Amino acid sequence: MKISVVMPSYNQAEFIERTLQSVISQGIPDLEFIIYDNHSDDGTQEILTPYESQLSWISEPDRGQGHAVNKGIQNSRGEIIGWLNSDDLYYPGALKTVLEFFETHSEVDILYGGADHIDIHDKWIEDYYTESWDFERLKDVCFLCQPAVFFRRRLTEKIGLLDERLYWCMDYDYWLRAALVGAKFAYLPQKLAGSRMYPSNKTLRSIGKVHREYLVMLSRNFEKIPDQWLYNYAHAILDEKGVPRGSRKFSISVALLSNWTALQWNHTISPAMRQNTLAWMRAALEKTK
Repeated sequence: MKISVVMPSYNQAEFIERTLQSVISQGIPDLEFIIYDNHSDDGTQEILTPYESQLSWISEPDRGQGHAVNKGIQNSRGEIIGWLNSDDLYYPGALKTVLEFFETHSEVDILYGGADHIDIHDKWIEDYYTESWDFERLKDVCFLCQPAVFFRRRLTEKIGLLDERLYWCMDYDYWLRAALVGAKFAYLPQKLAGSRMYPSNKTLRSIGKVHREYLVMLSRNFEKIPDQWLYNYAHAILDEKGVPRGSRKFSISVALLSNWTALQWNHTISPAMRQNTLAWMRAALEKTK
């Protein structure tokens, strides 16, 4: 069974050699490792060149991360596909573990494992939150860590490739689309990867825009956006505005903004949201008495 690792790359010279080493050192004899680099100008290409015997890389313009990953998937040959960003890491033995699992579980389409958040020095920050498979839970919480997810090529024949319109949540969208067509997921409670967190990380830079894109994506996949993501959006907007969490203003504002967002996107407020937000406002007002 052949595994292909696809990596999008753009100006990650600070991290990319460590990422390369984490893949190459897996010791997989028939590993296919494909990198699509968007004309990096920070020394990335000079780092890639000495590794040409162990991977293939192409530097050409792309339309974003999703487009780069899609090109890698389309031009790879492995039955199993892993997608690793150029600032993340695989842990030792991860790919061997993944291949052994797929070889003995032919019914599984997507395997996801445990992971860590790591800093710029590869040091542990915290465990990445993962949990056993439950589609209803996935609608509320994305508990799959993208670098620790692997899927069979046959899945792309069912649901196609990543949605290139998305900038921040193309991975979550892909897992949801897979679940909606009945793909079989399996959880391996073993840490397979490190997902890097640092101030210039693209998700951390734009938390309000990130959550708005989540609403757009969820509205495409479901008739109604789950309440939890409407609450998340309200929290993100208030955090960006600097409203202190725990304050009376924050509690009341989250309640009002959640209801307004529900009306804007779902055209209705669910009974559960009405109950929850009313309780939050009452509790906030009680604090002042």
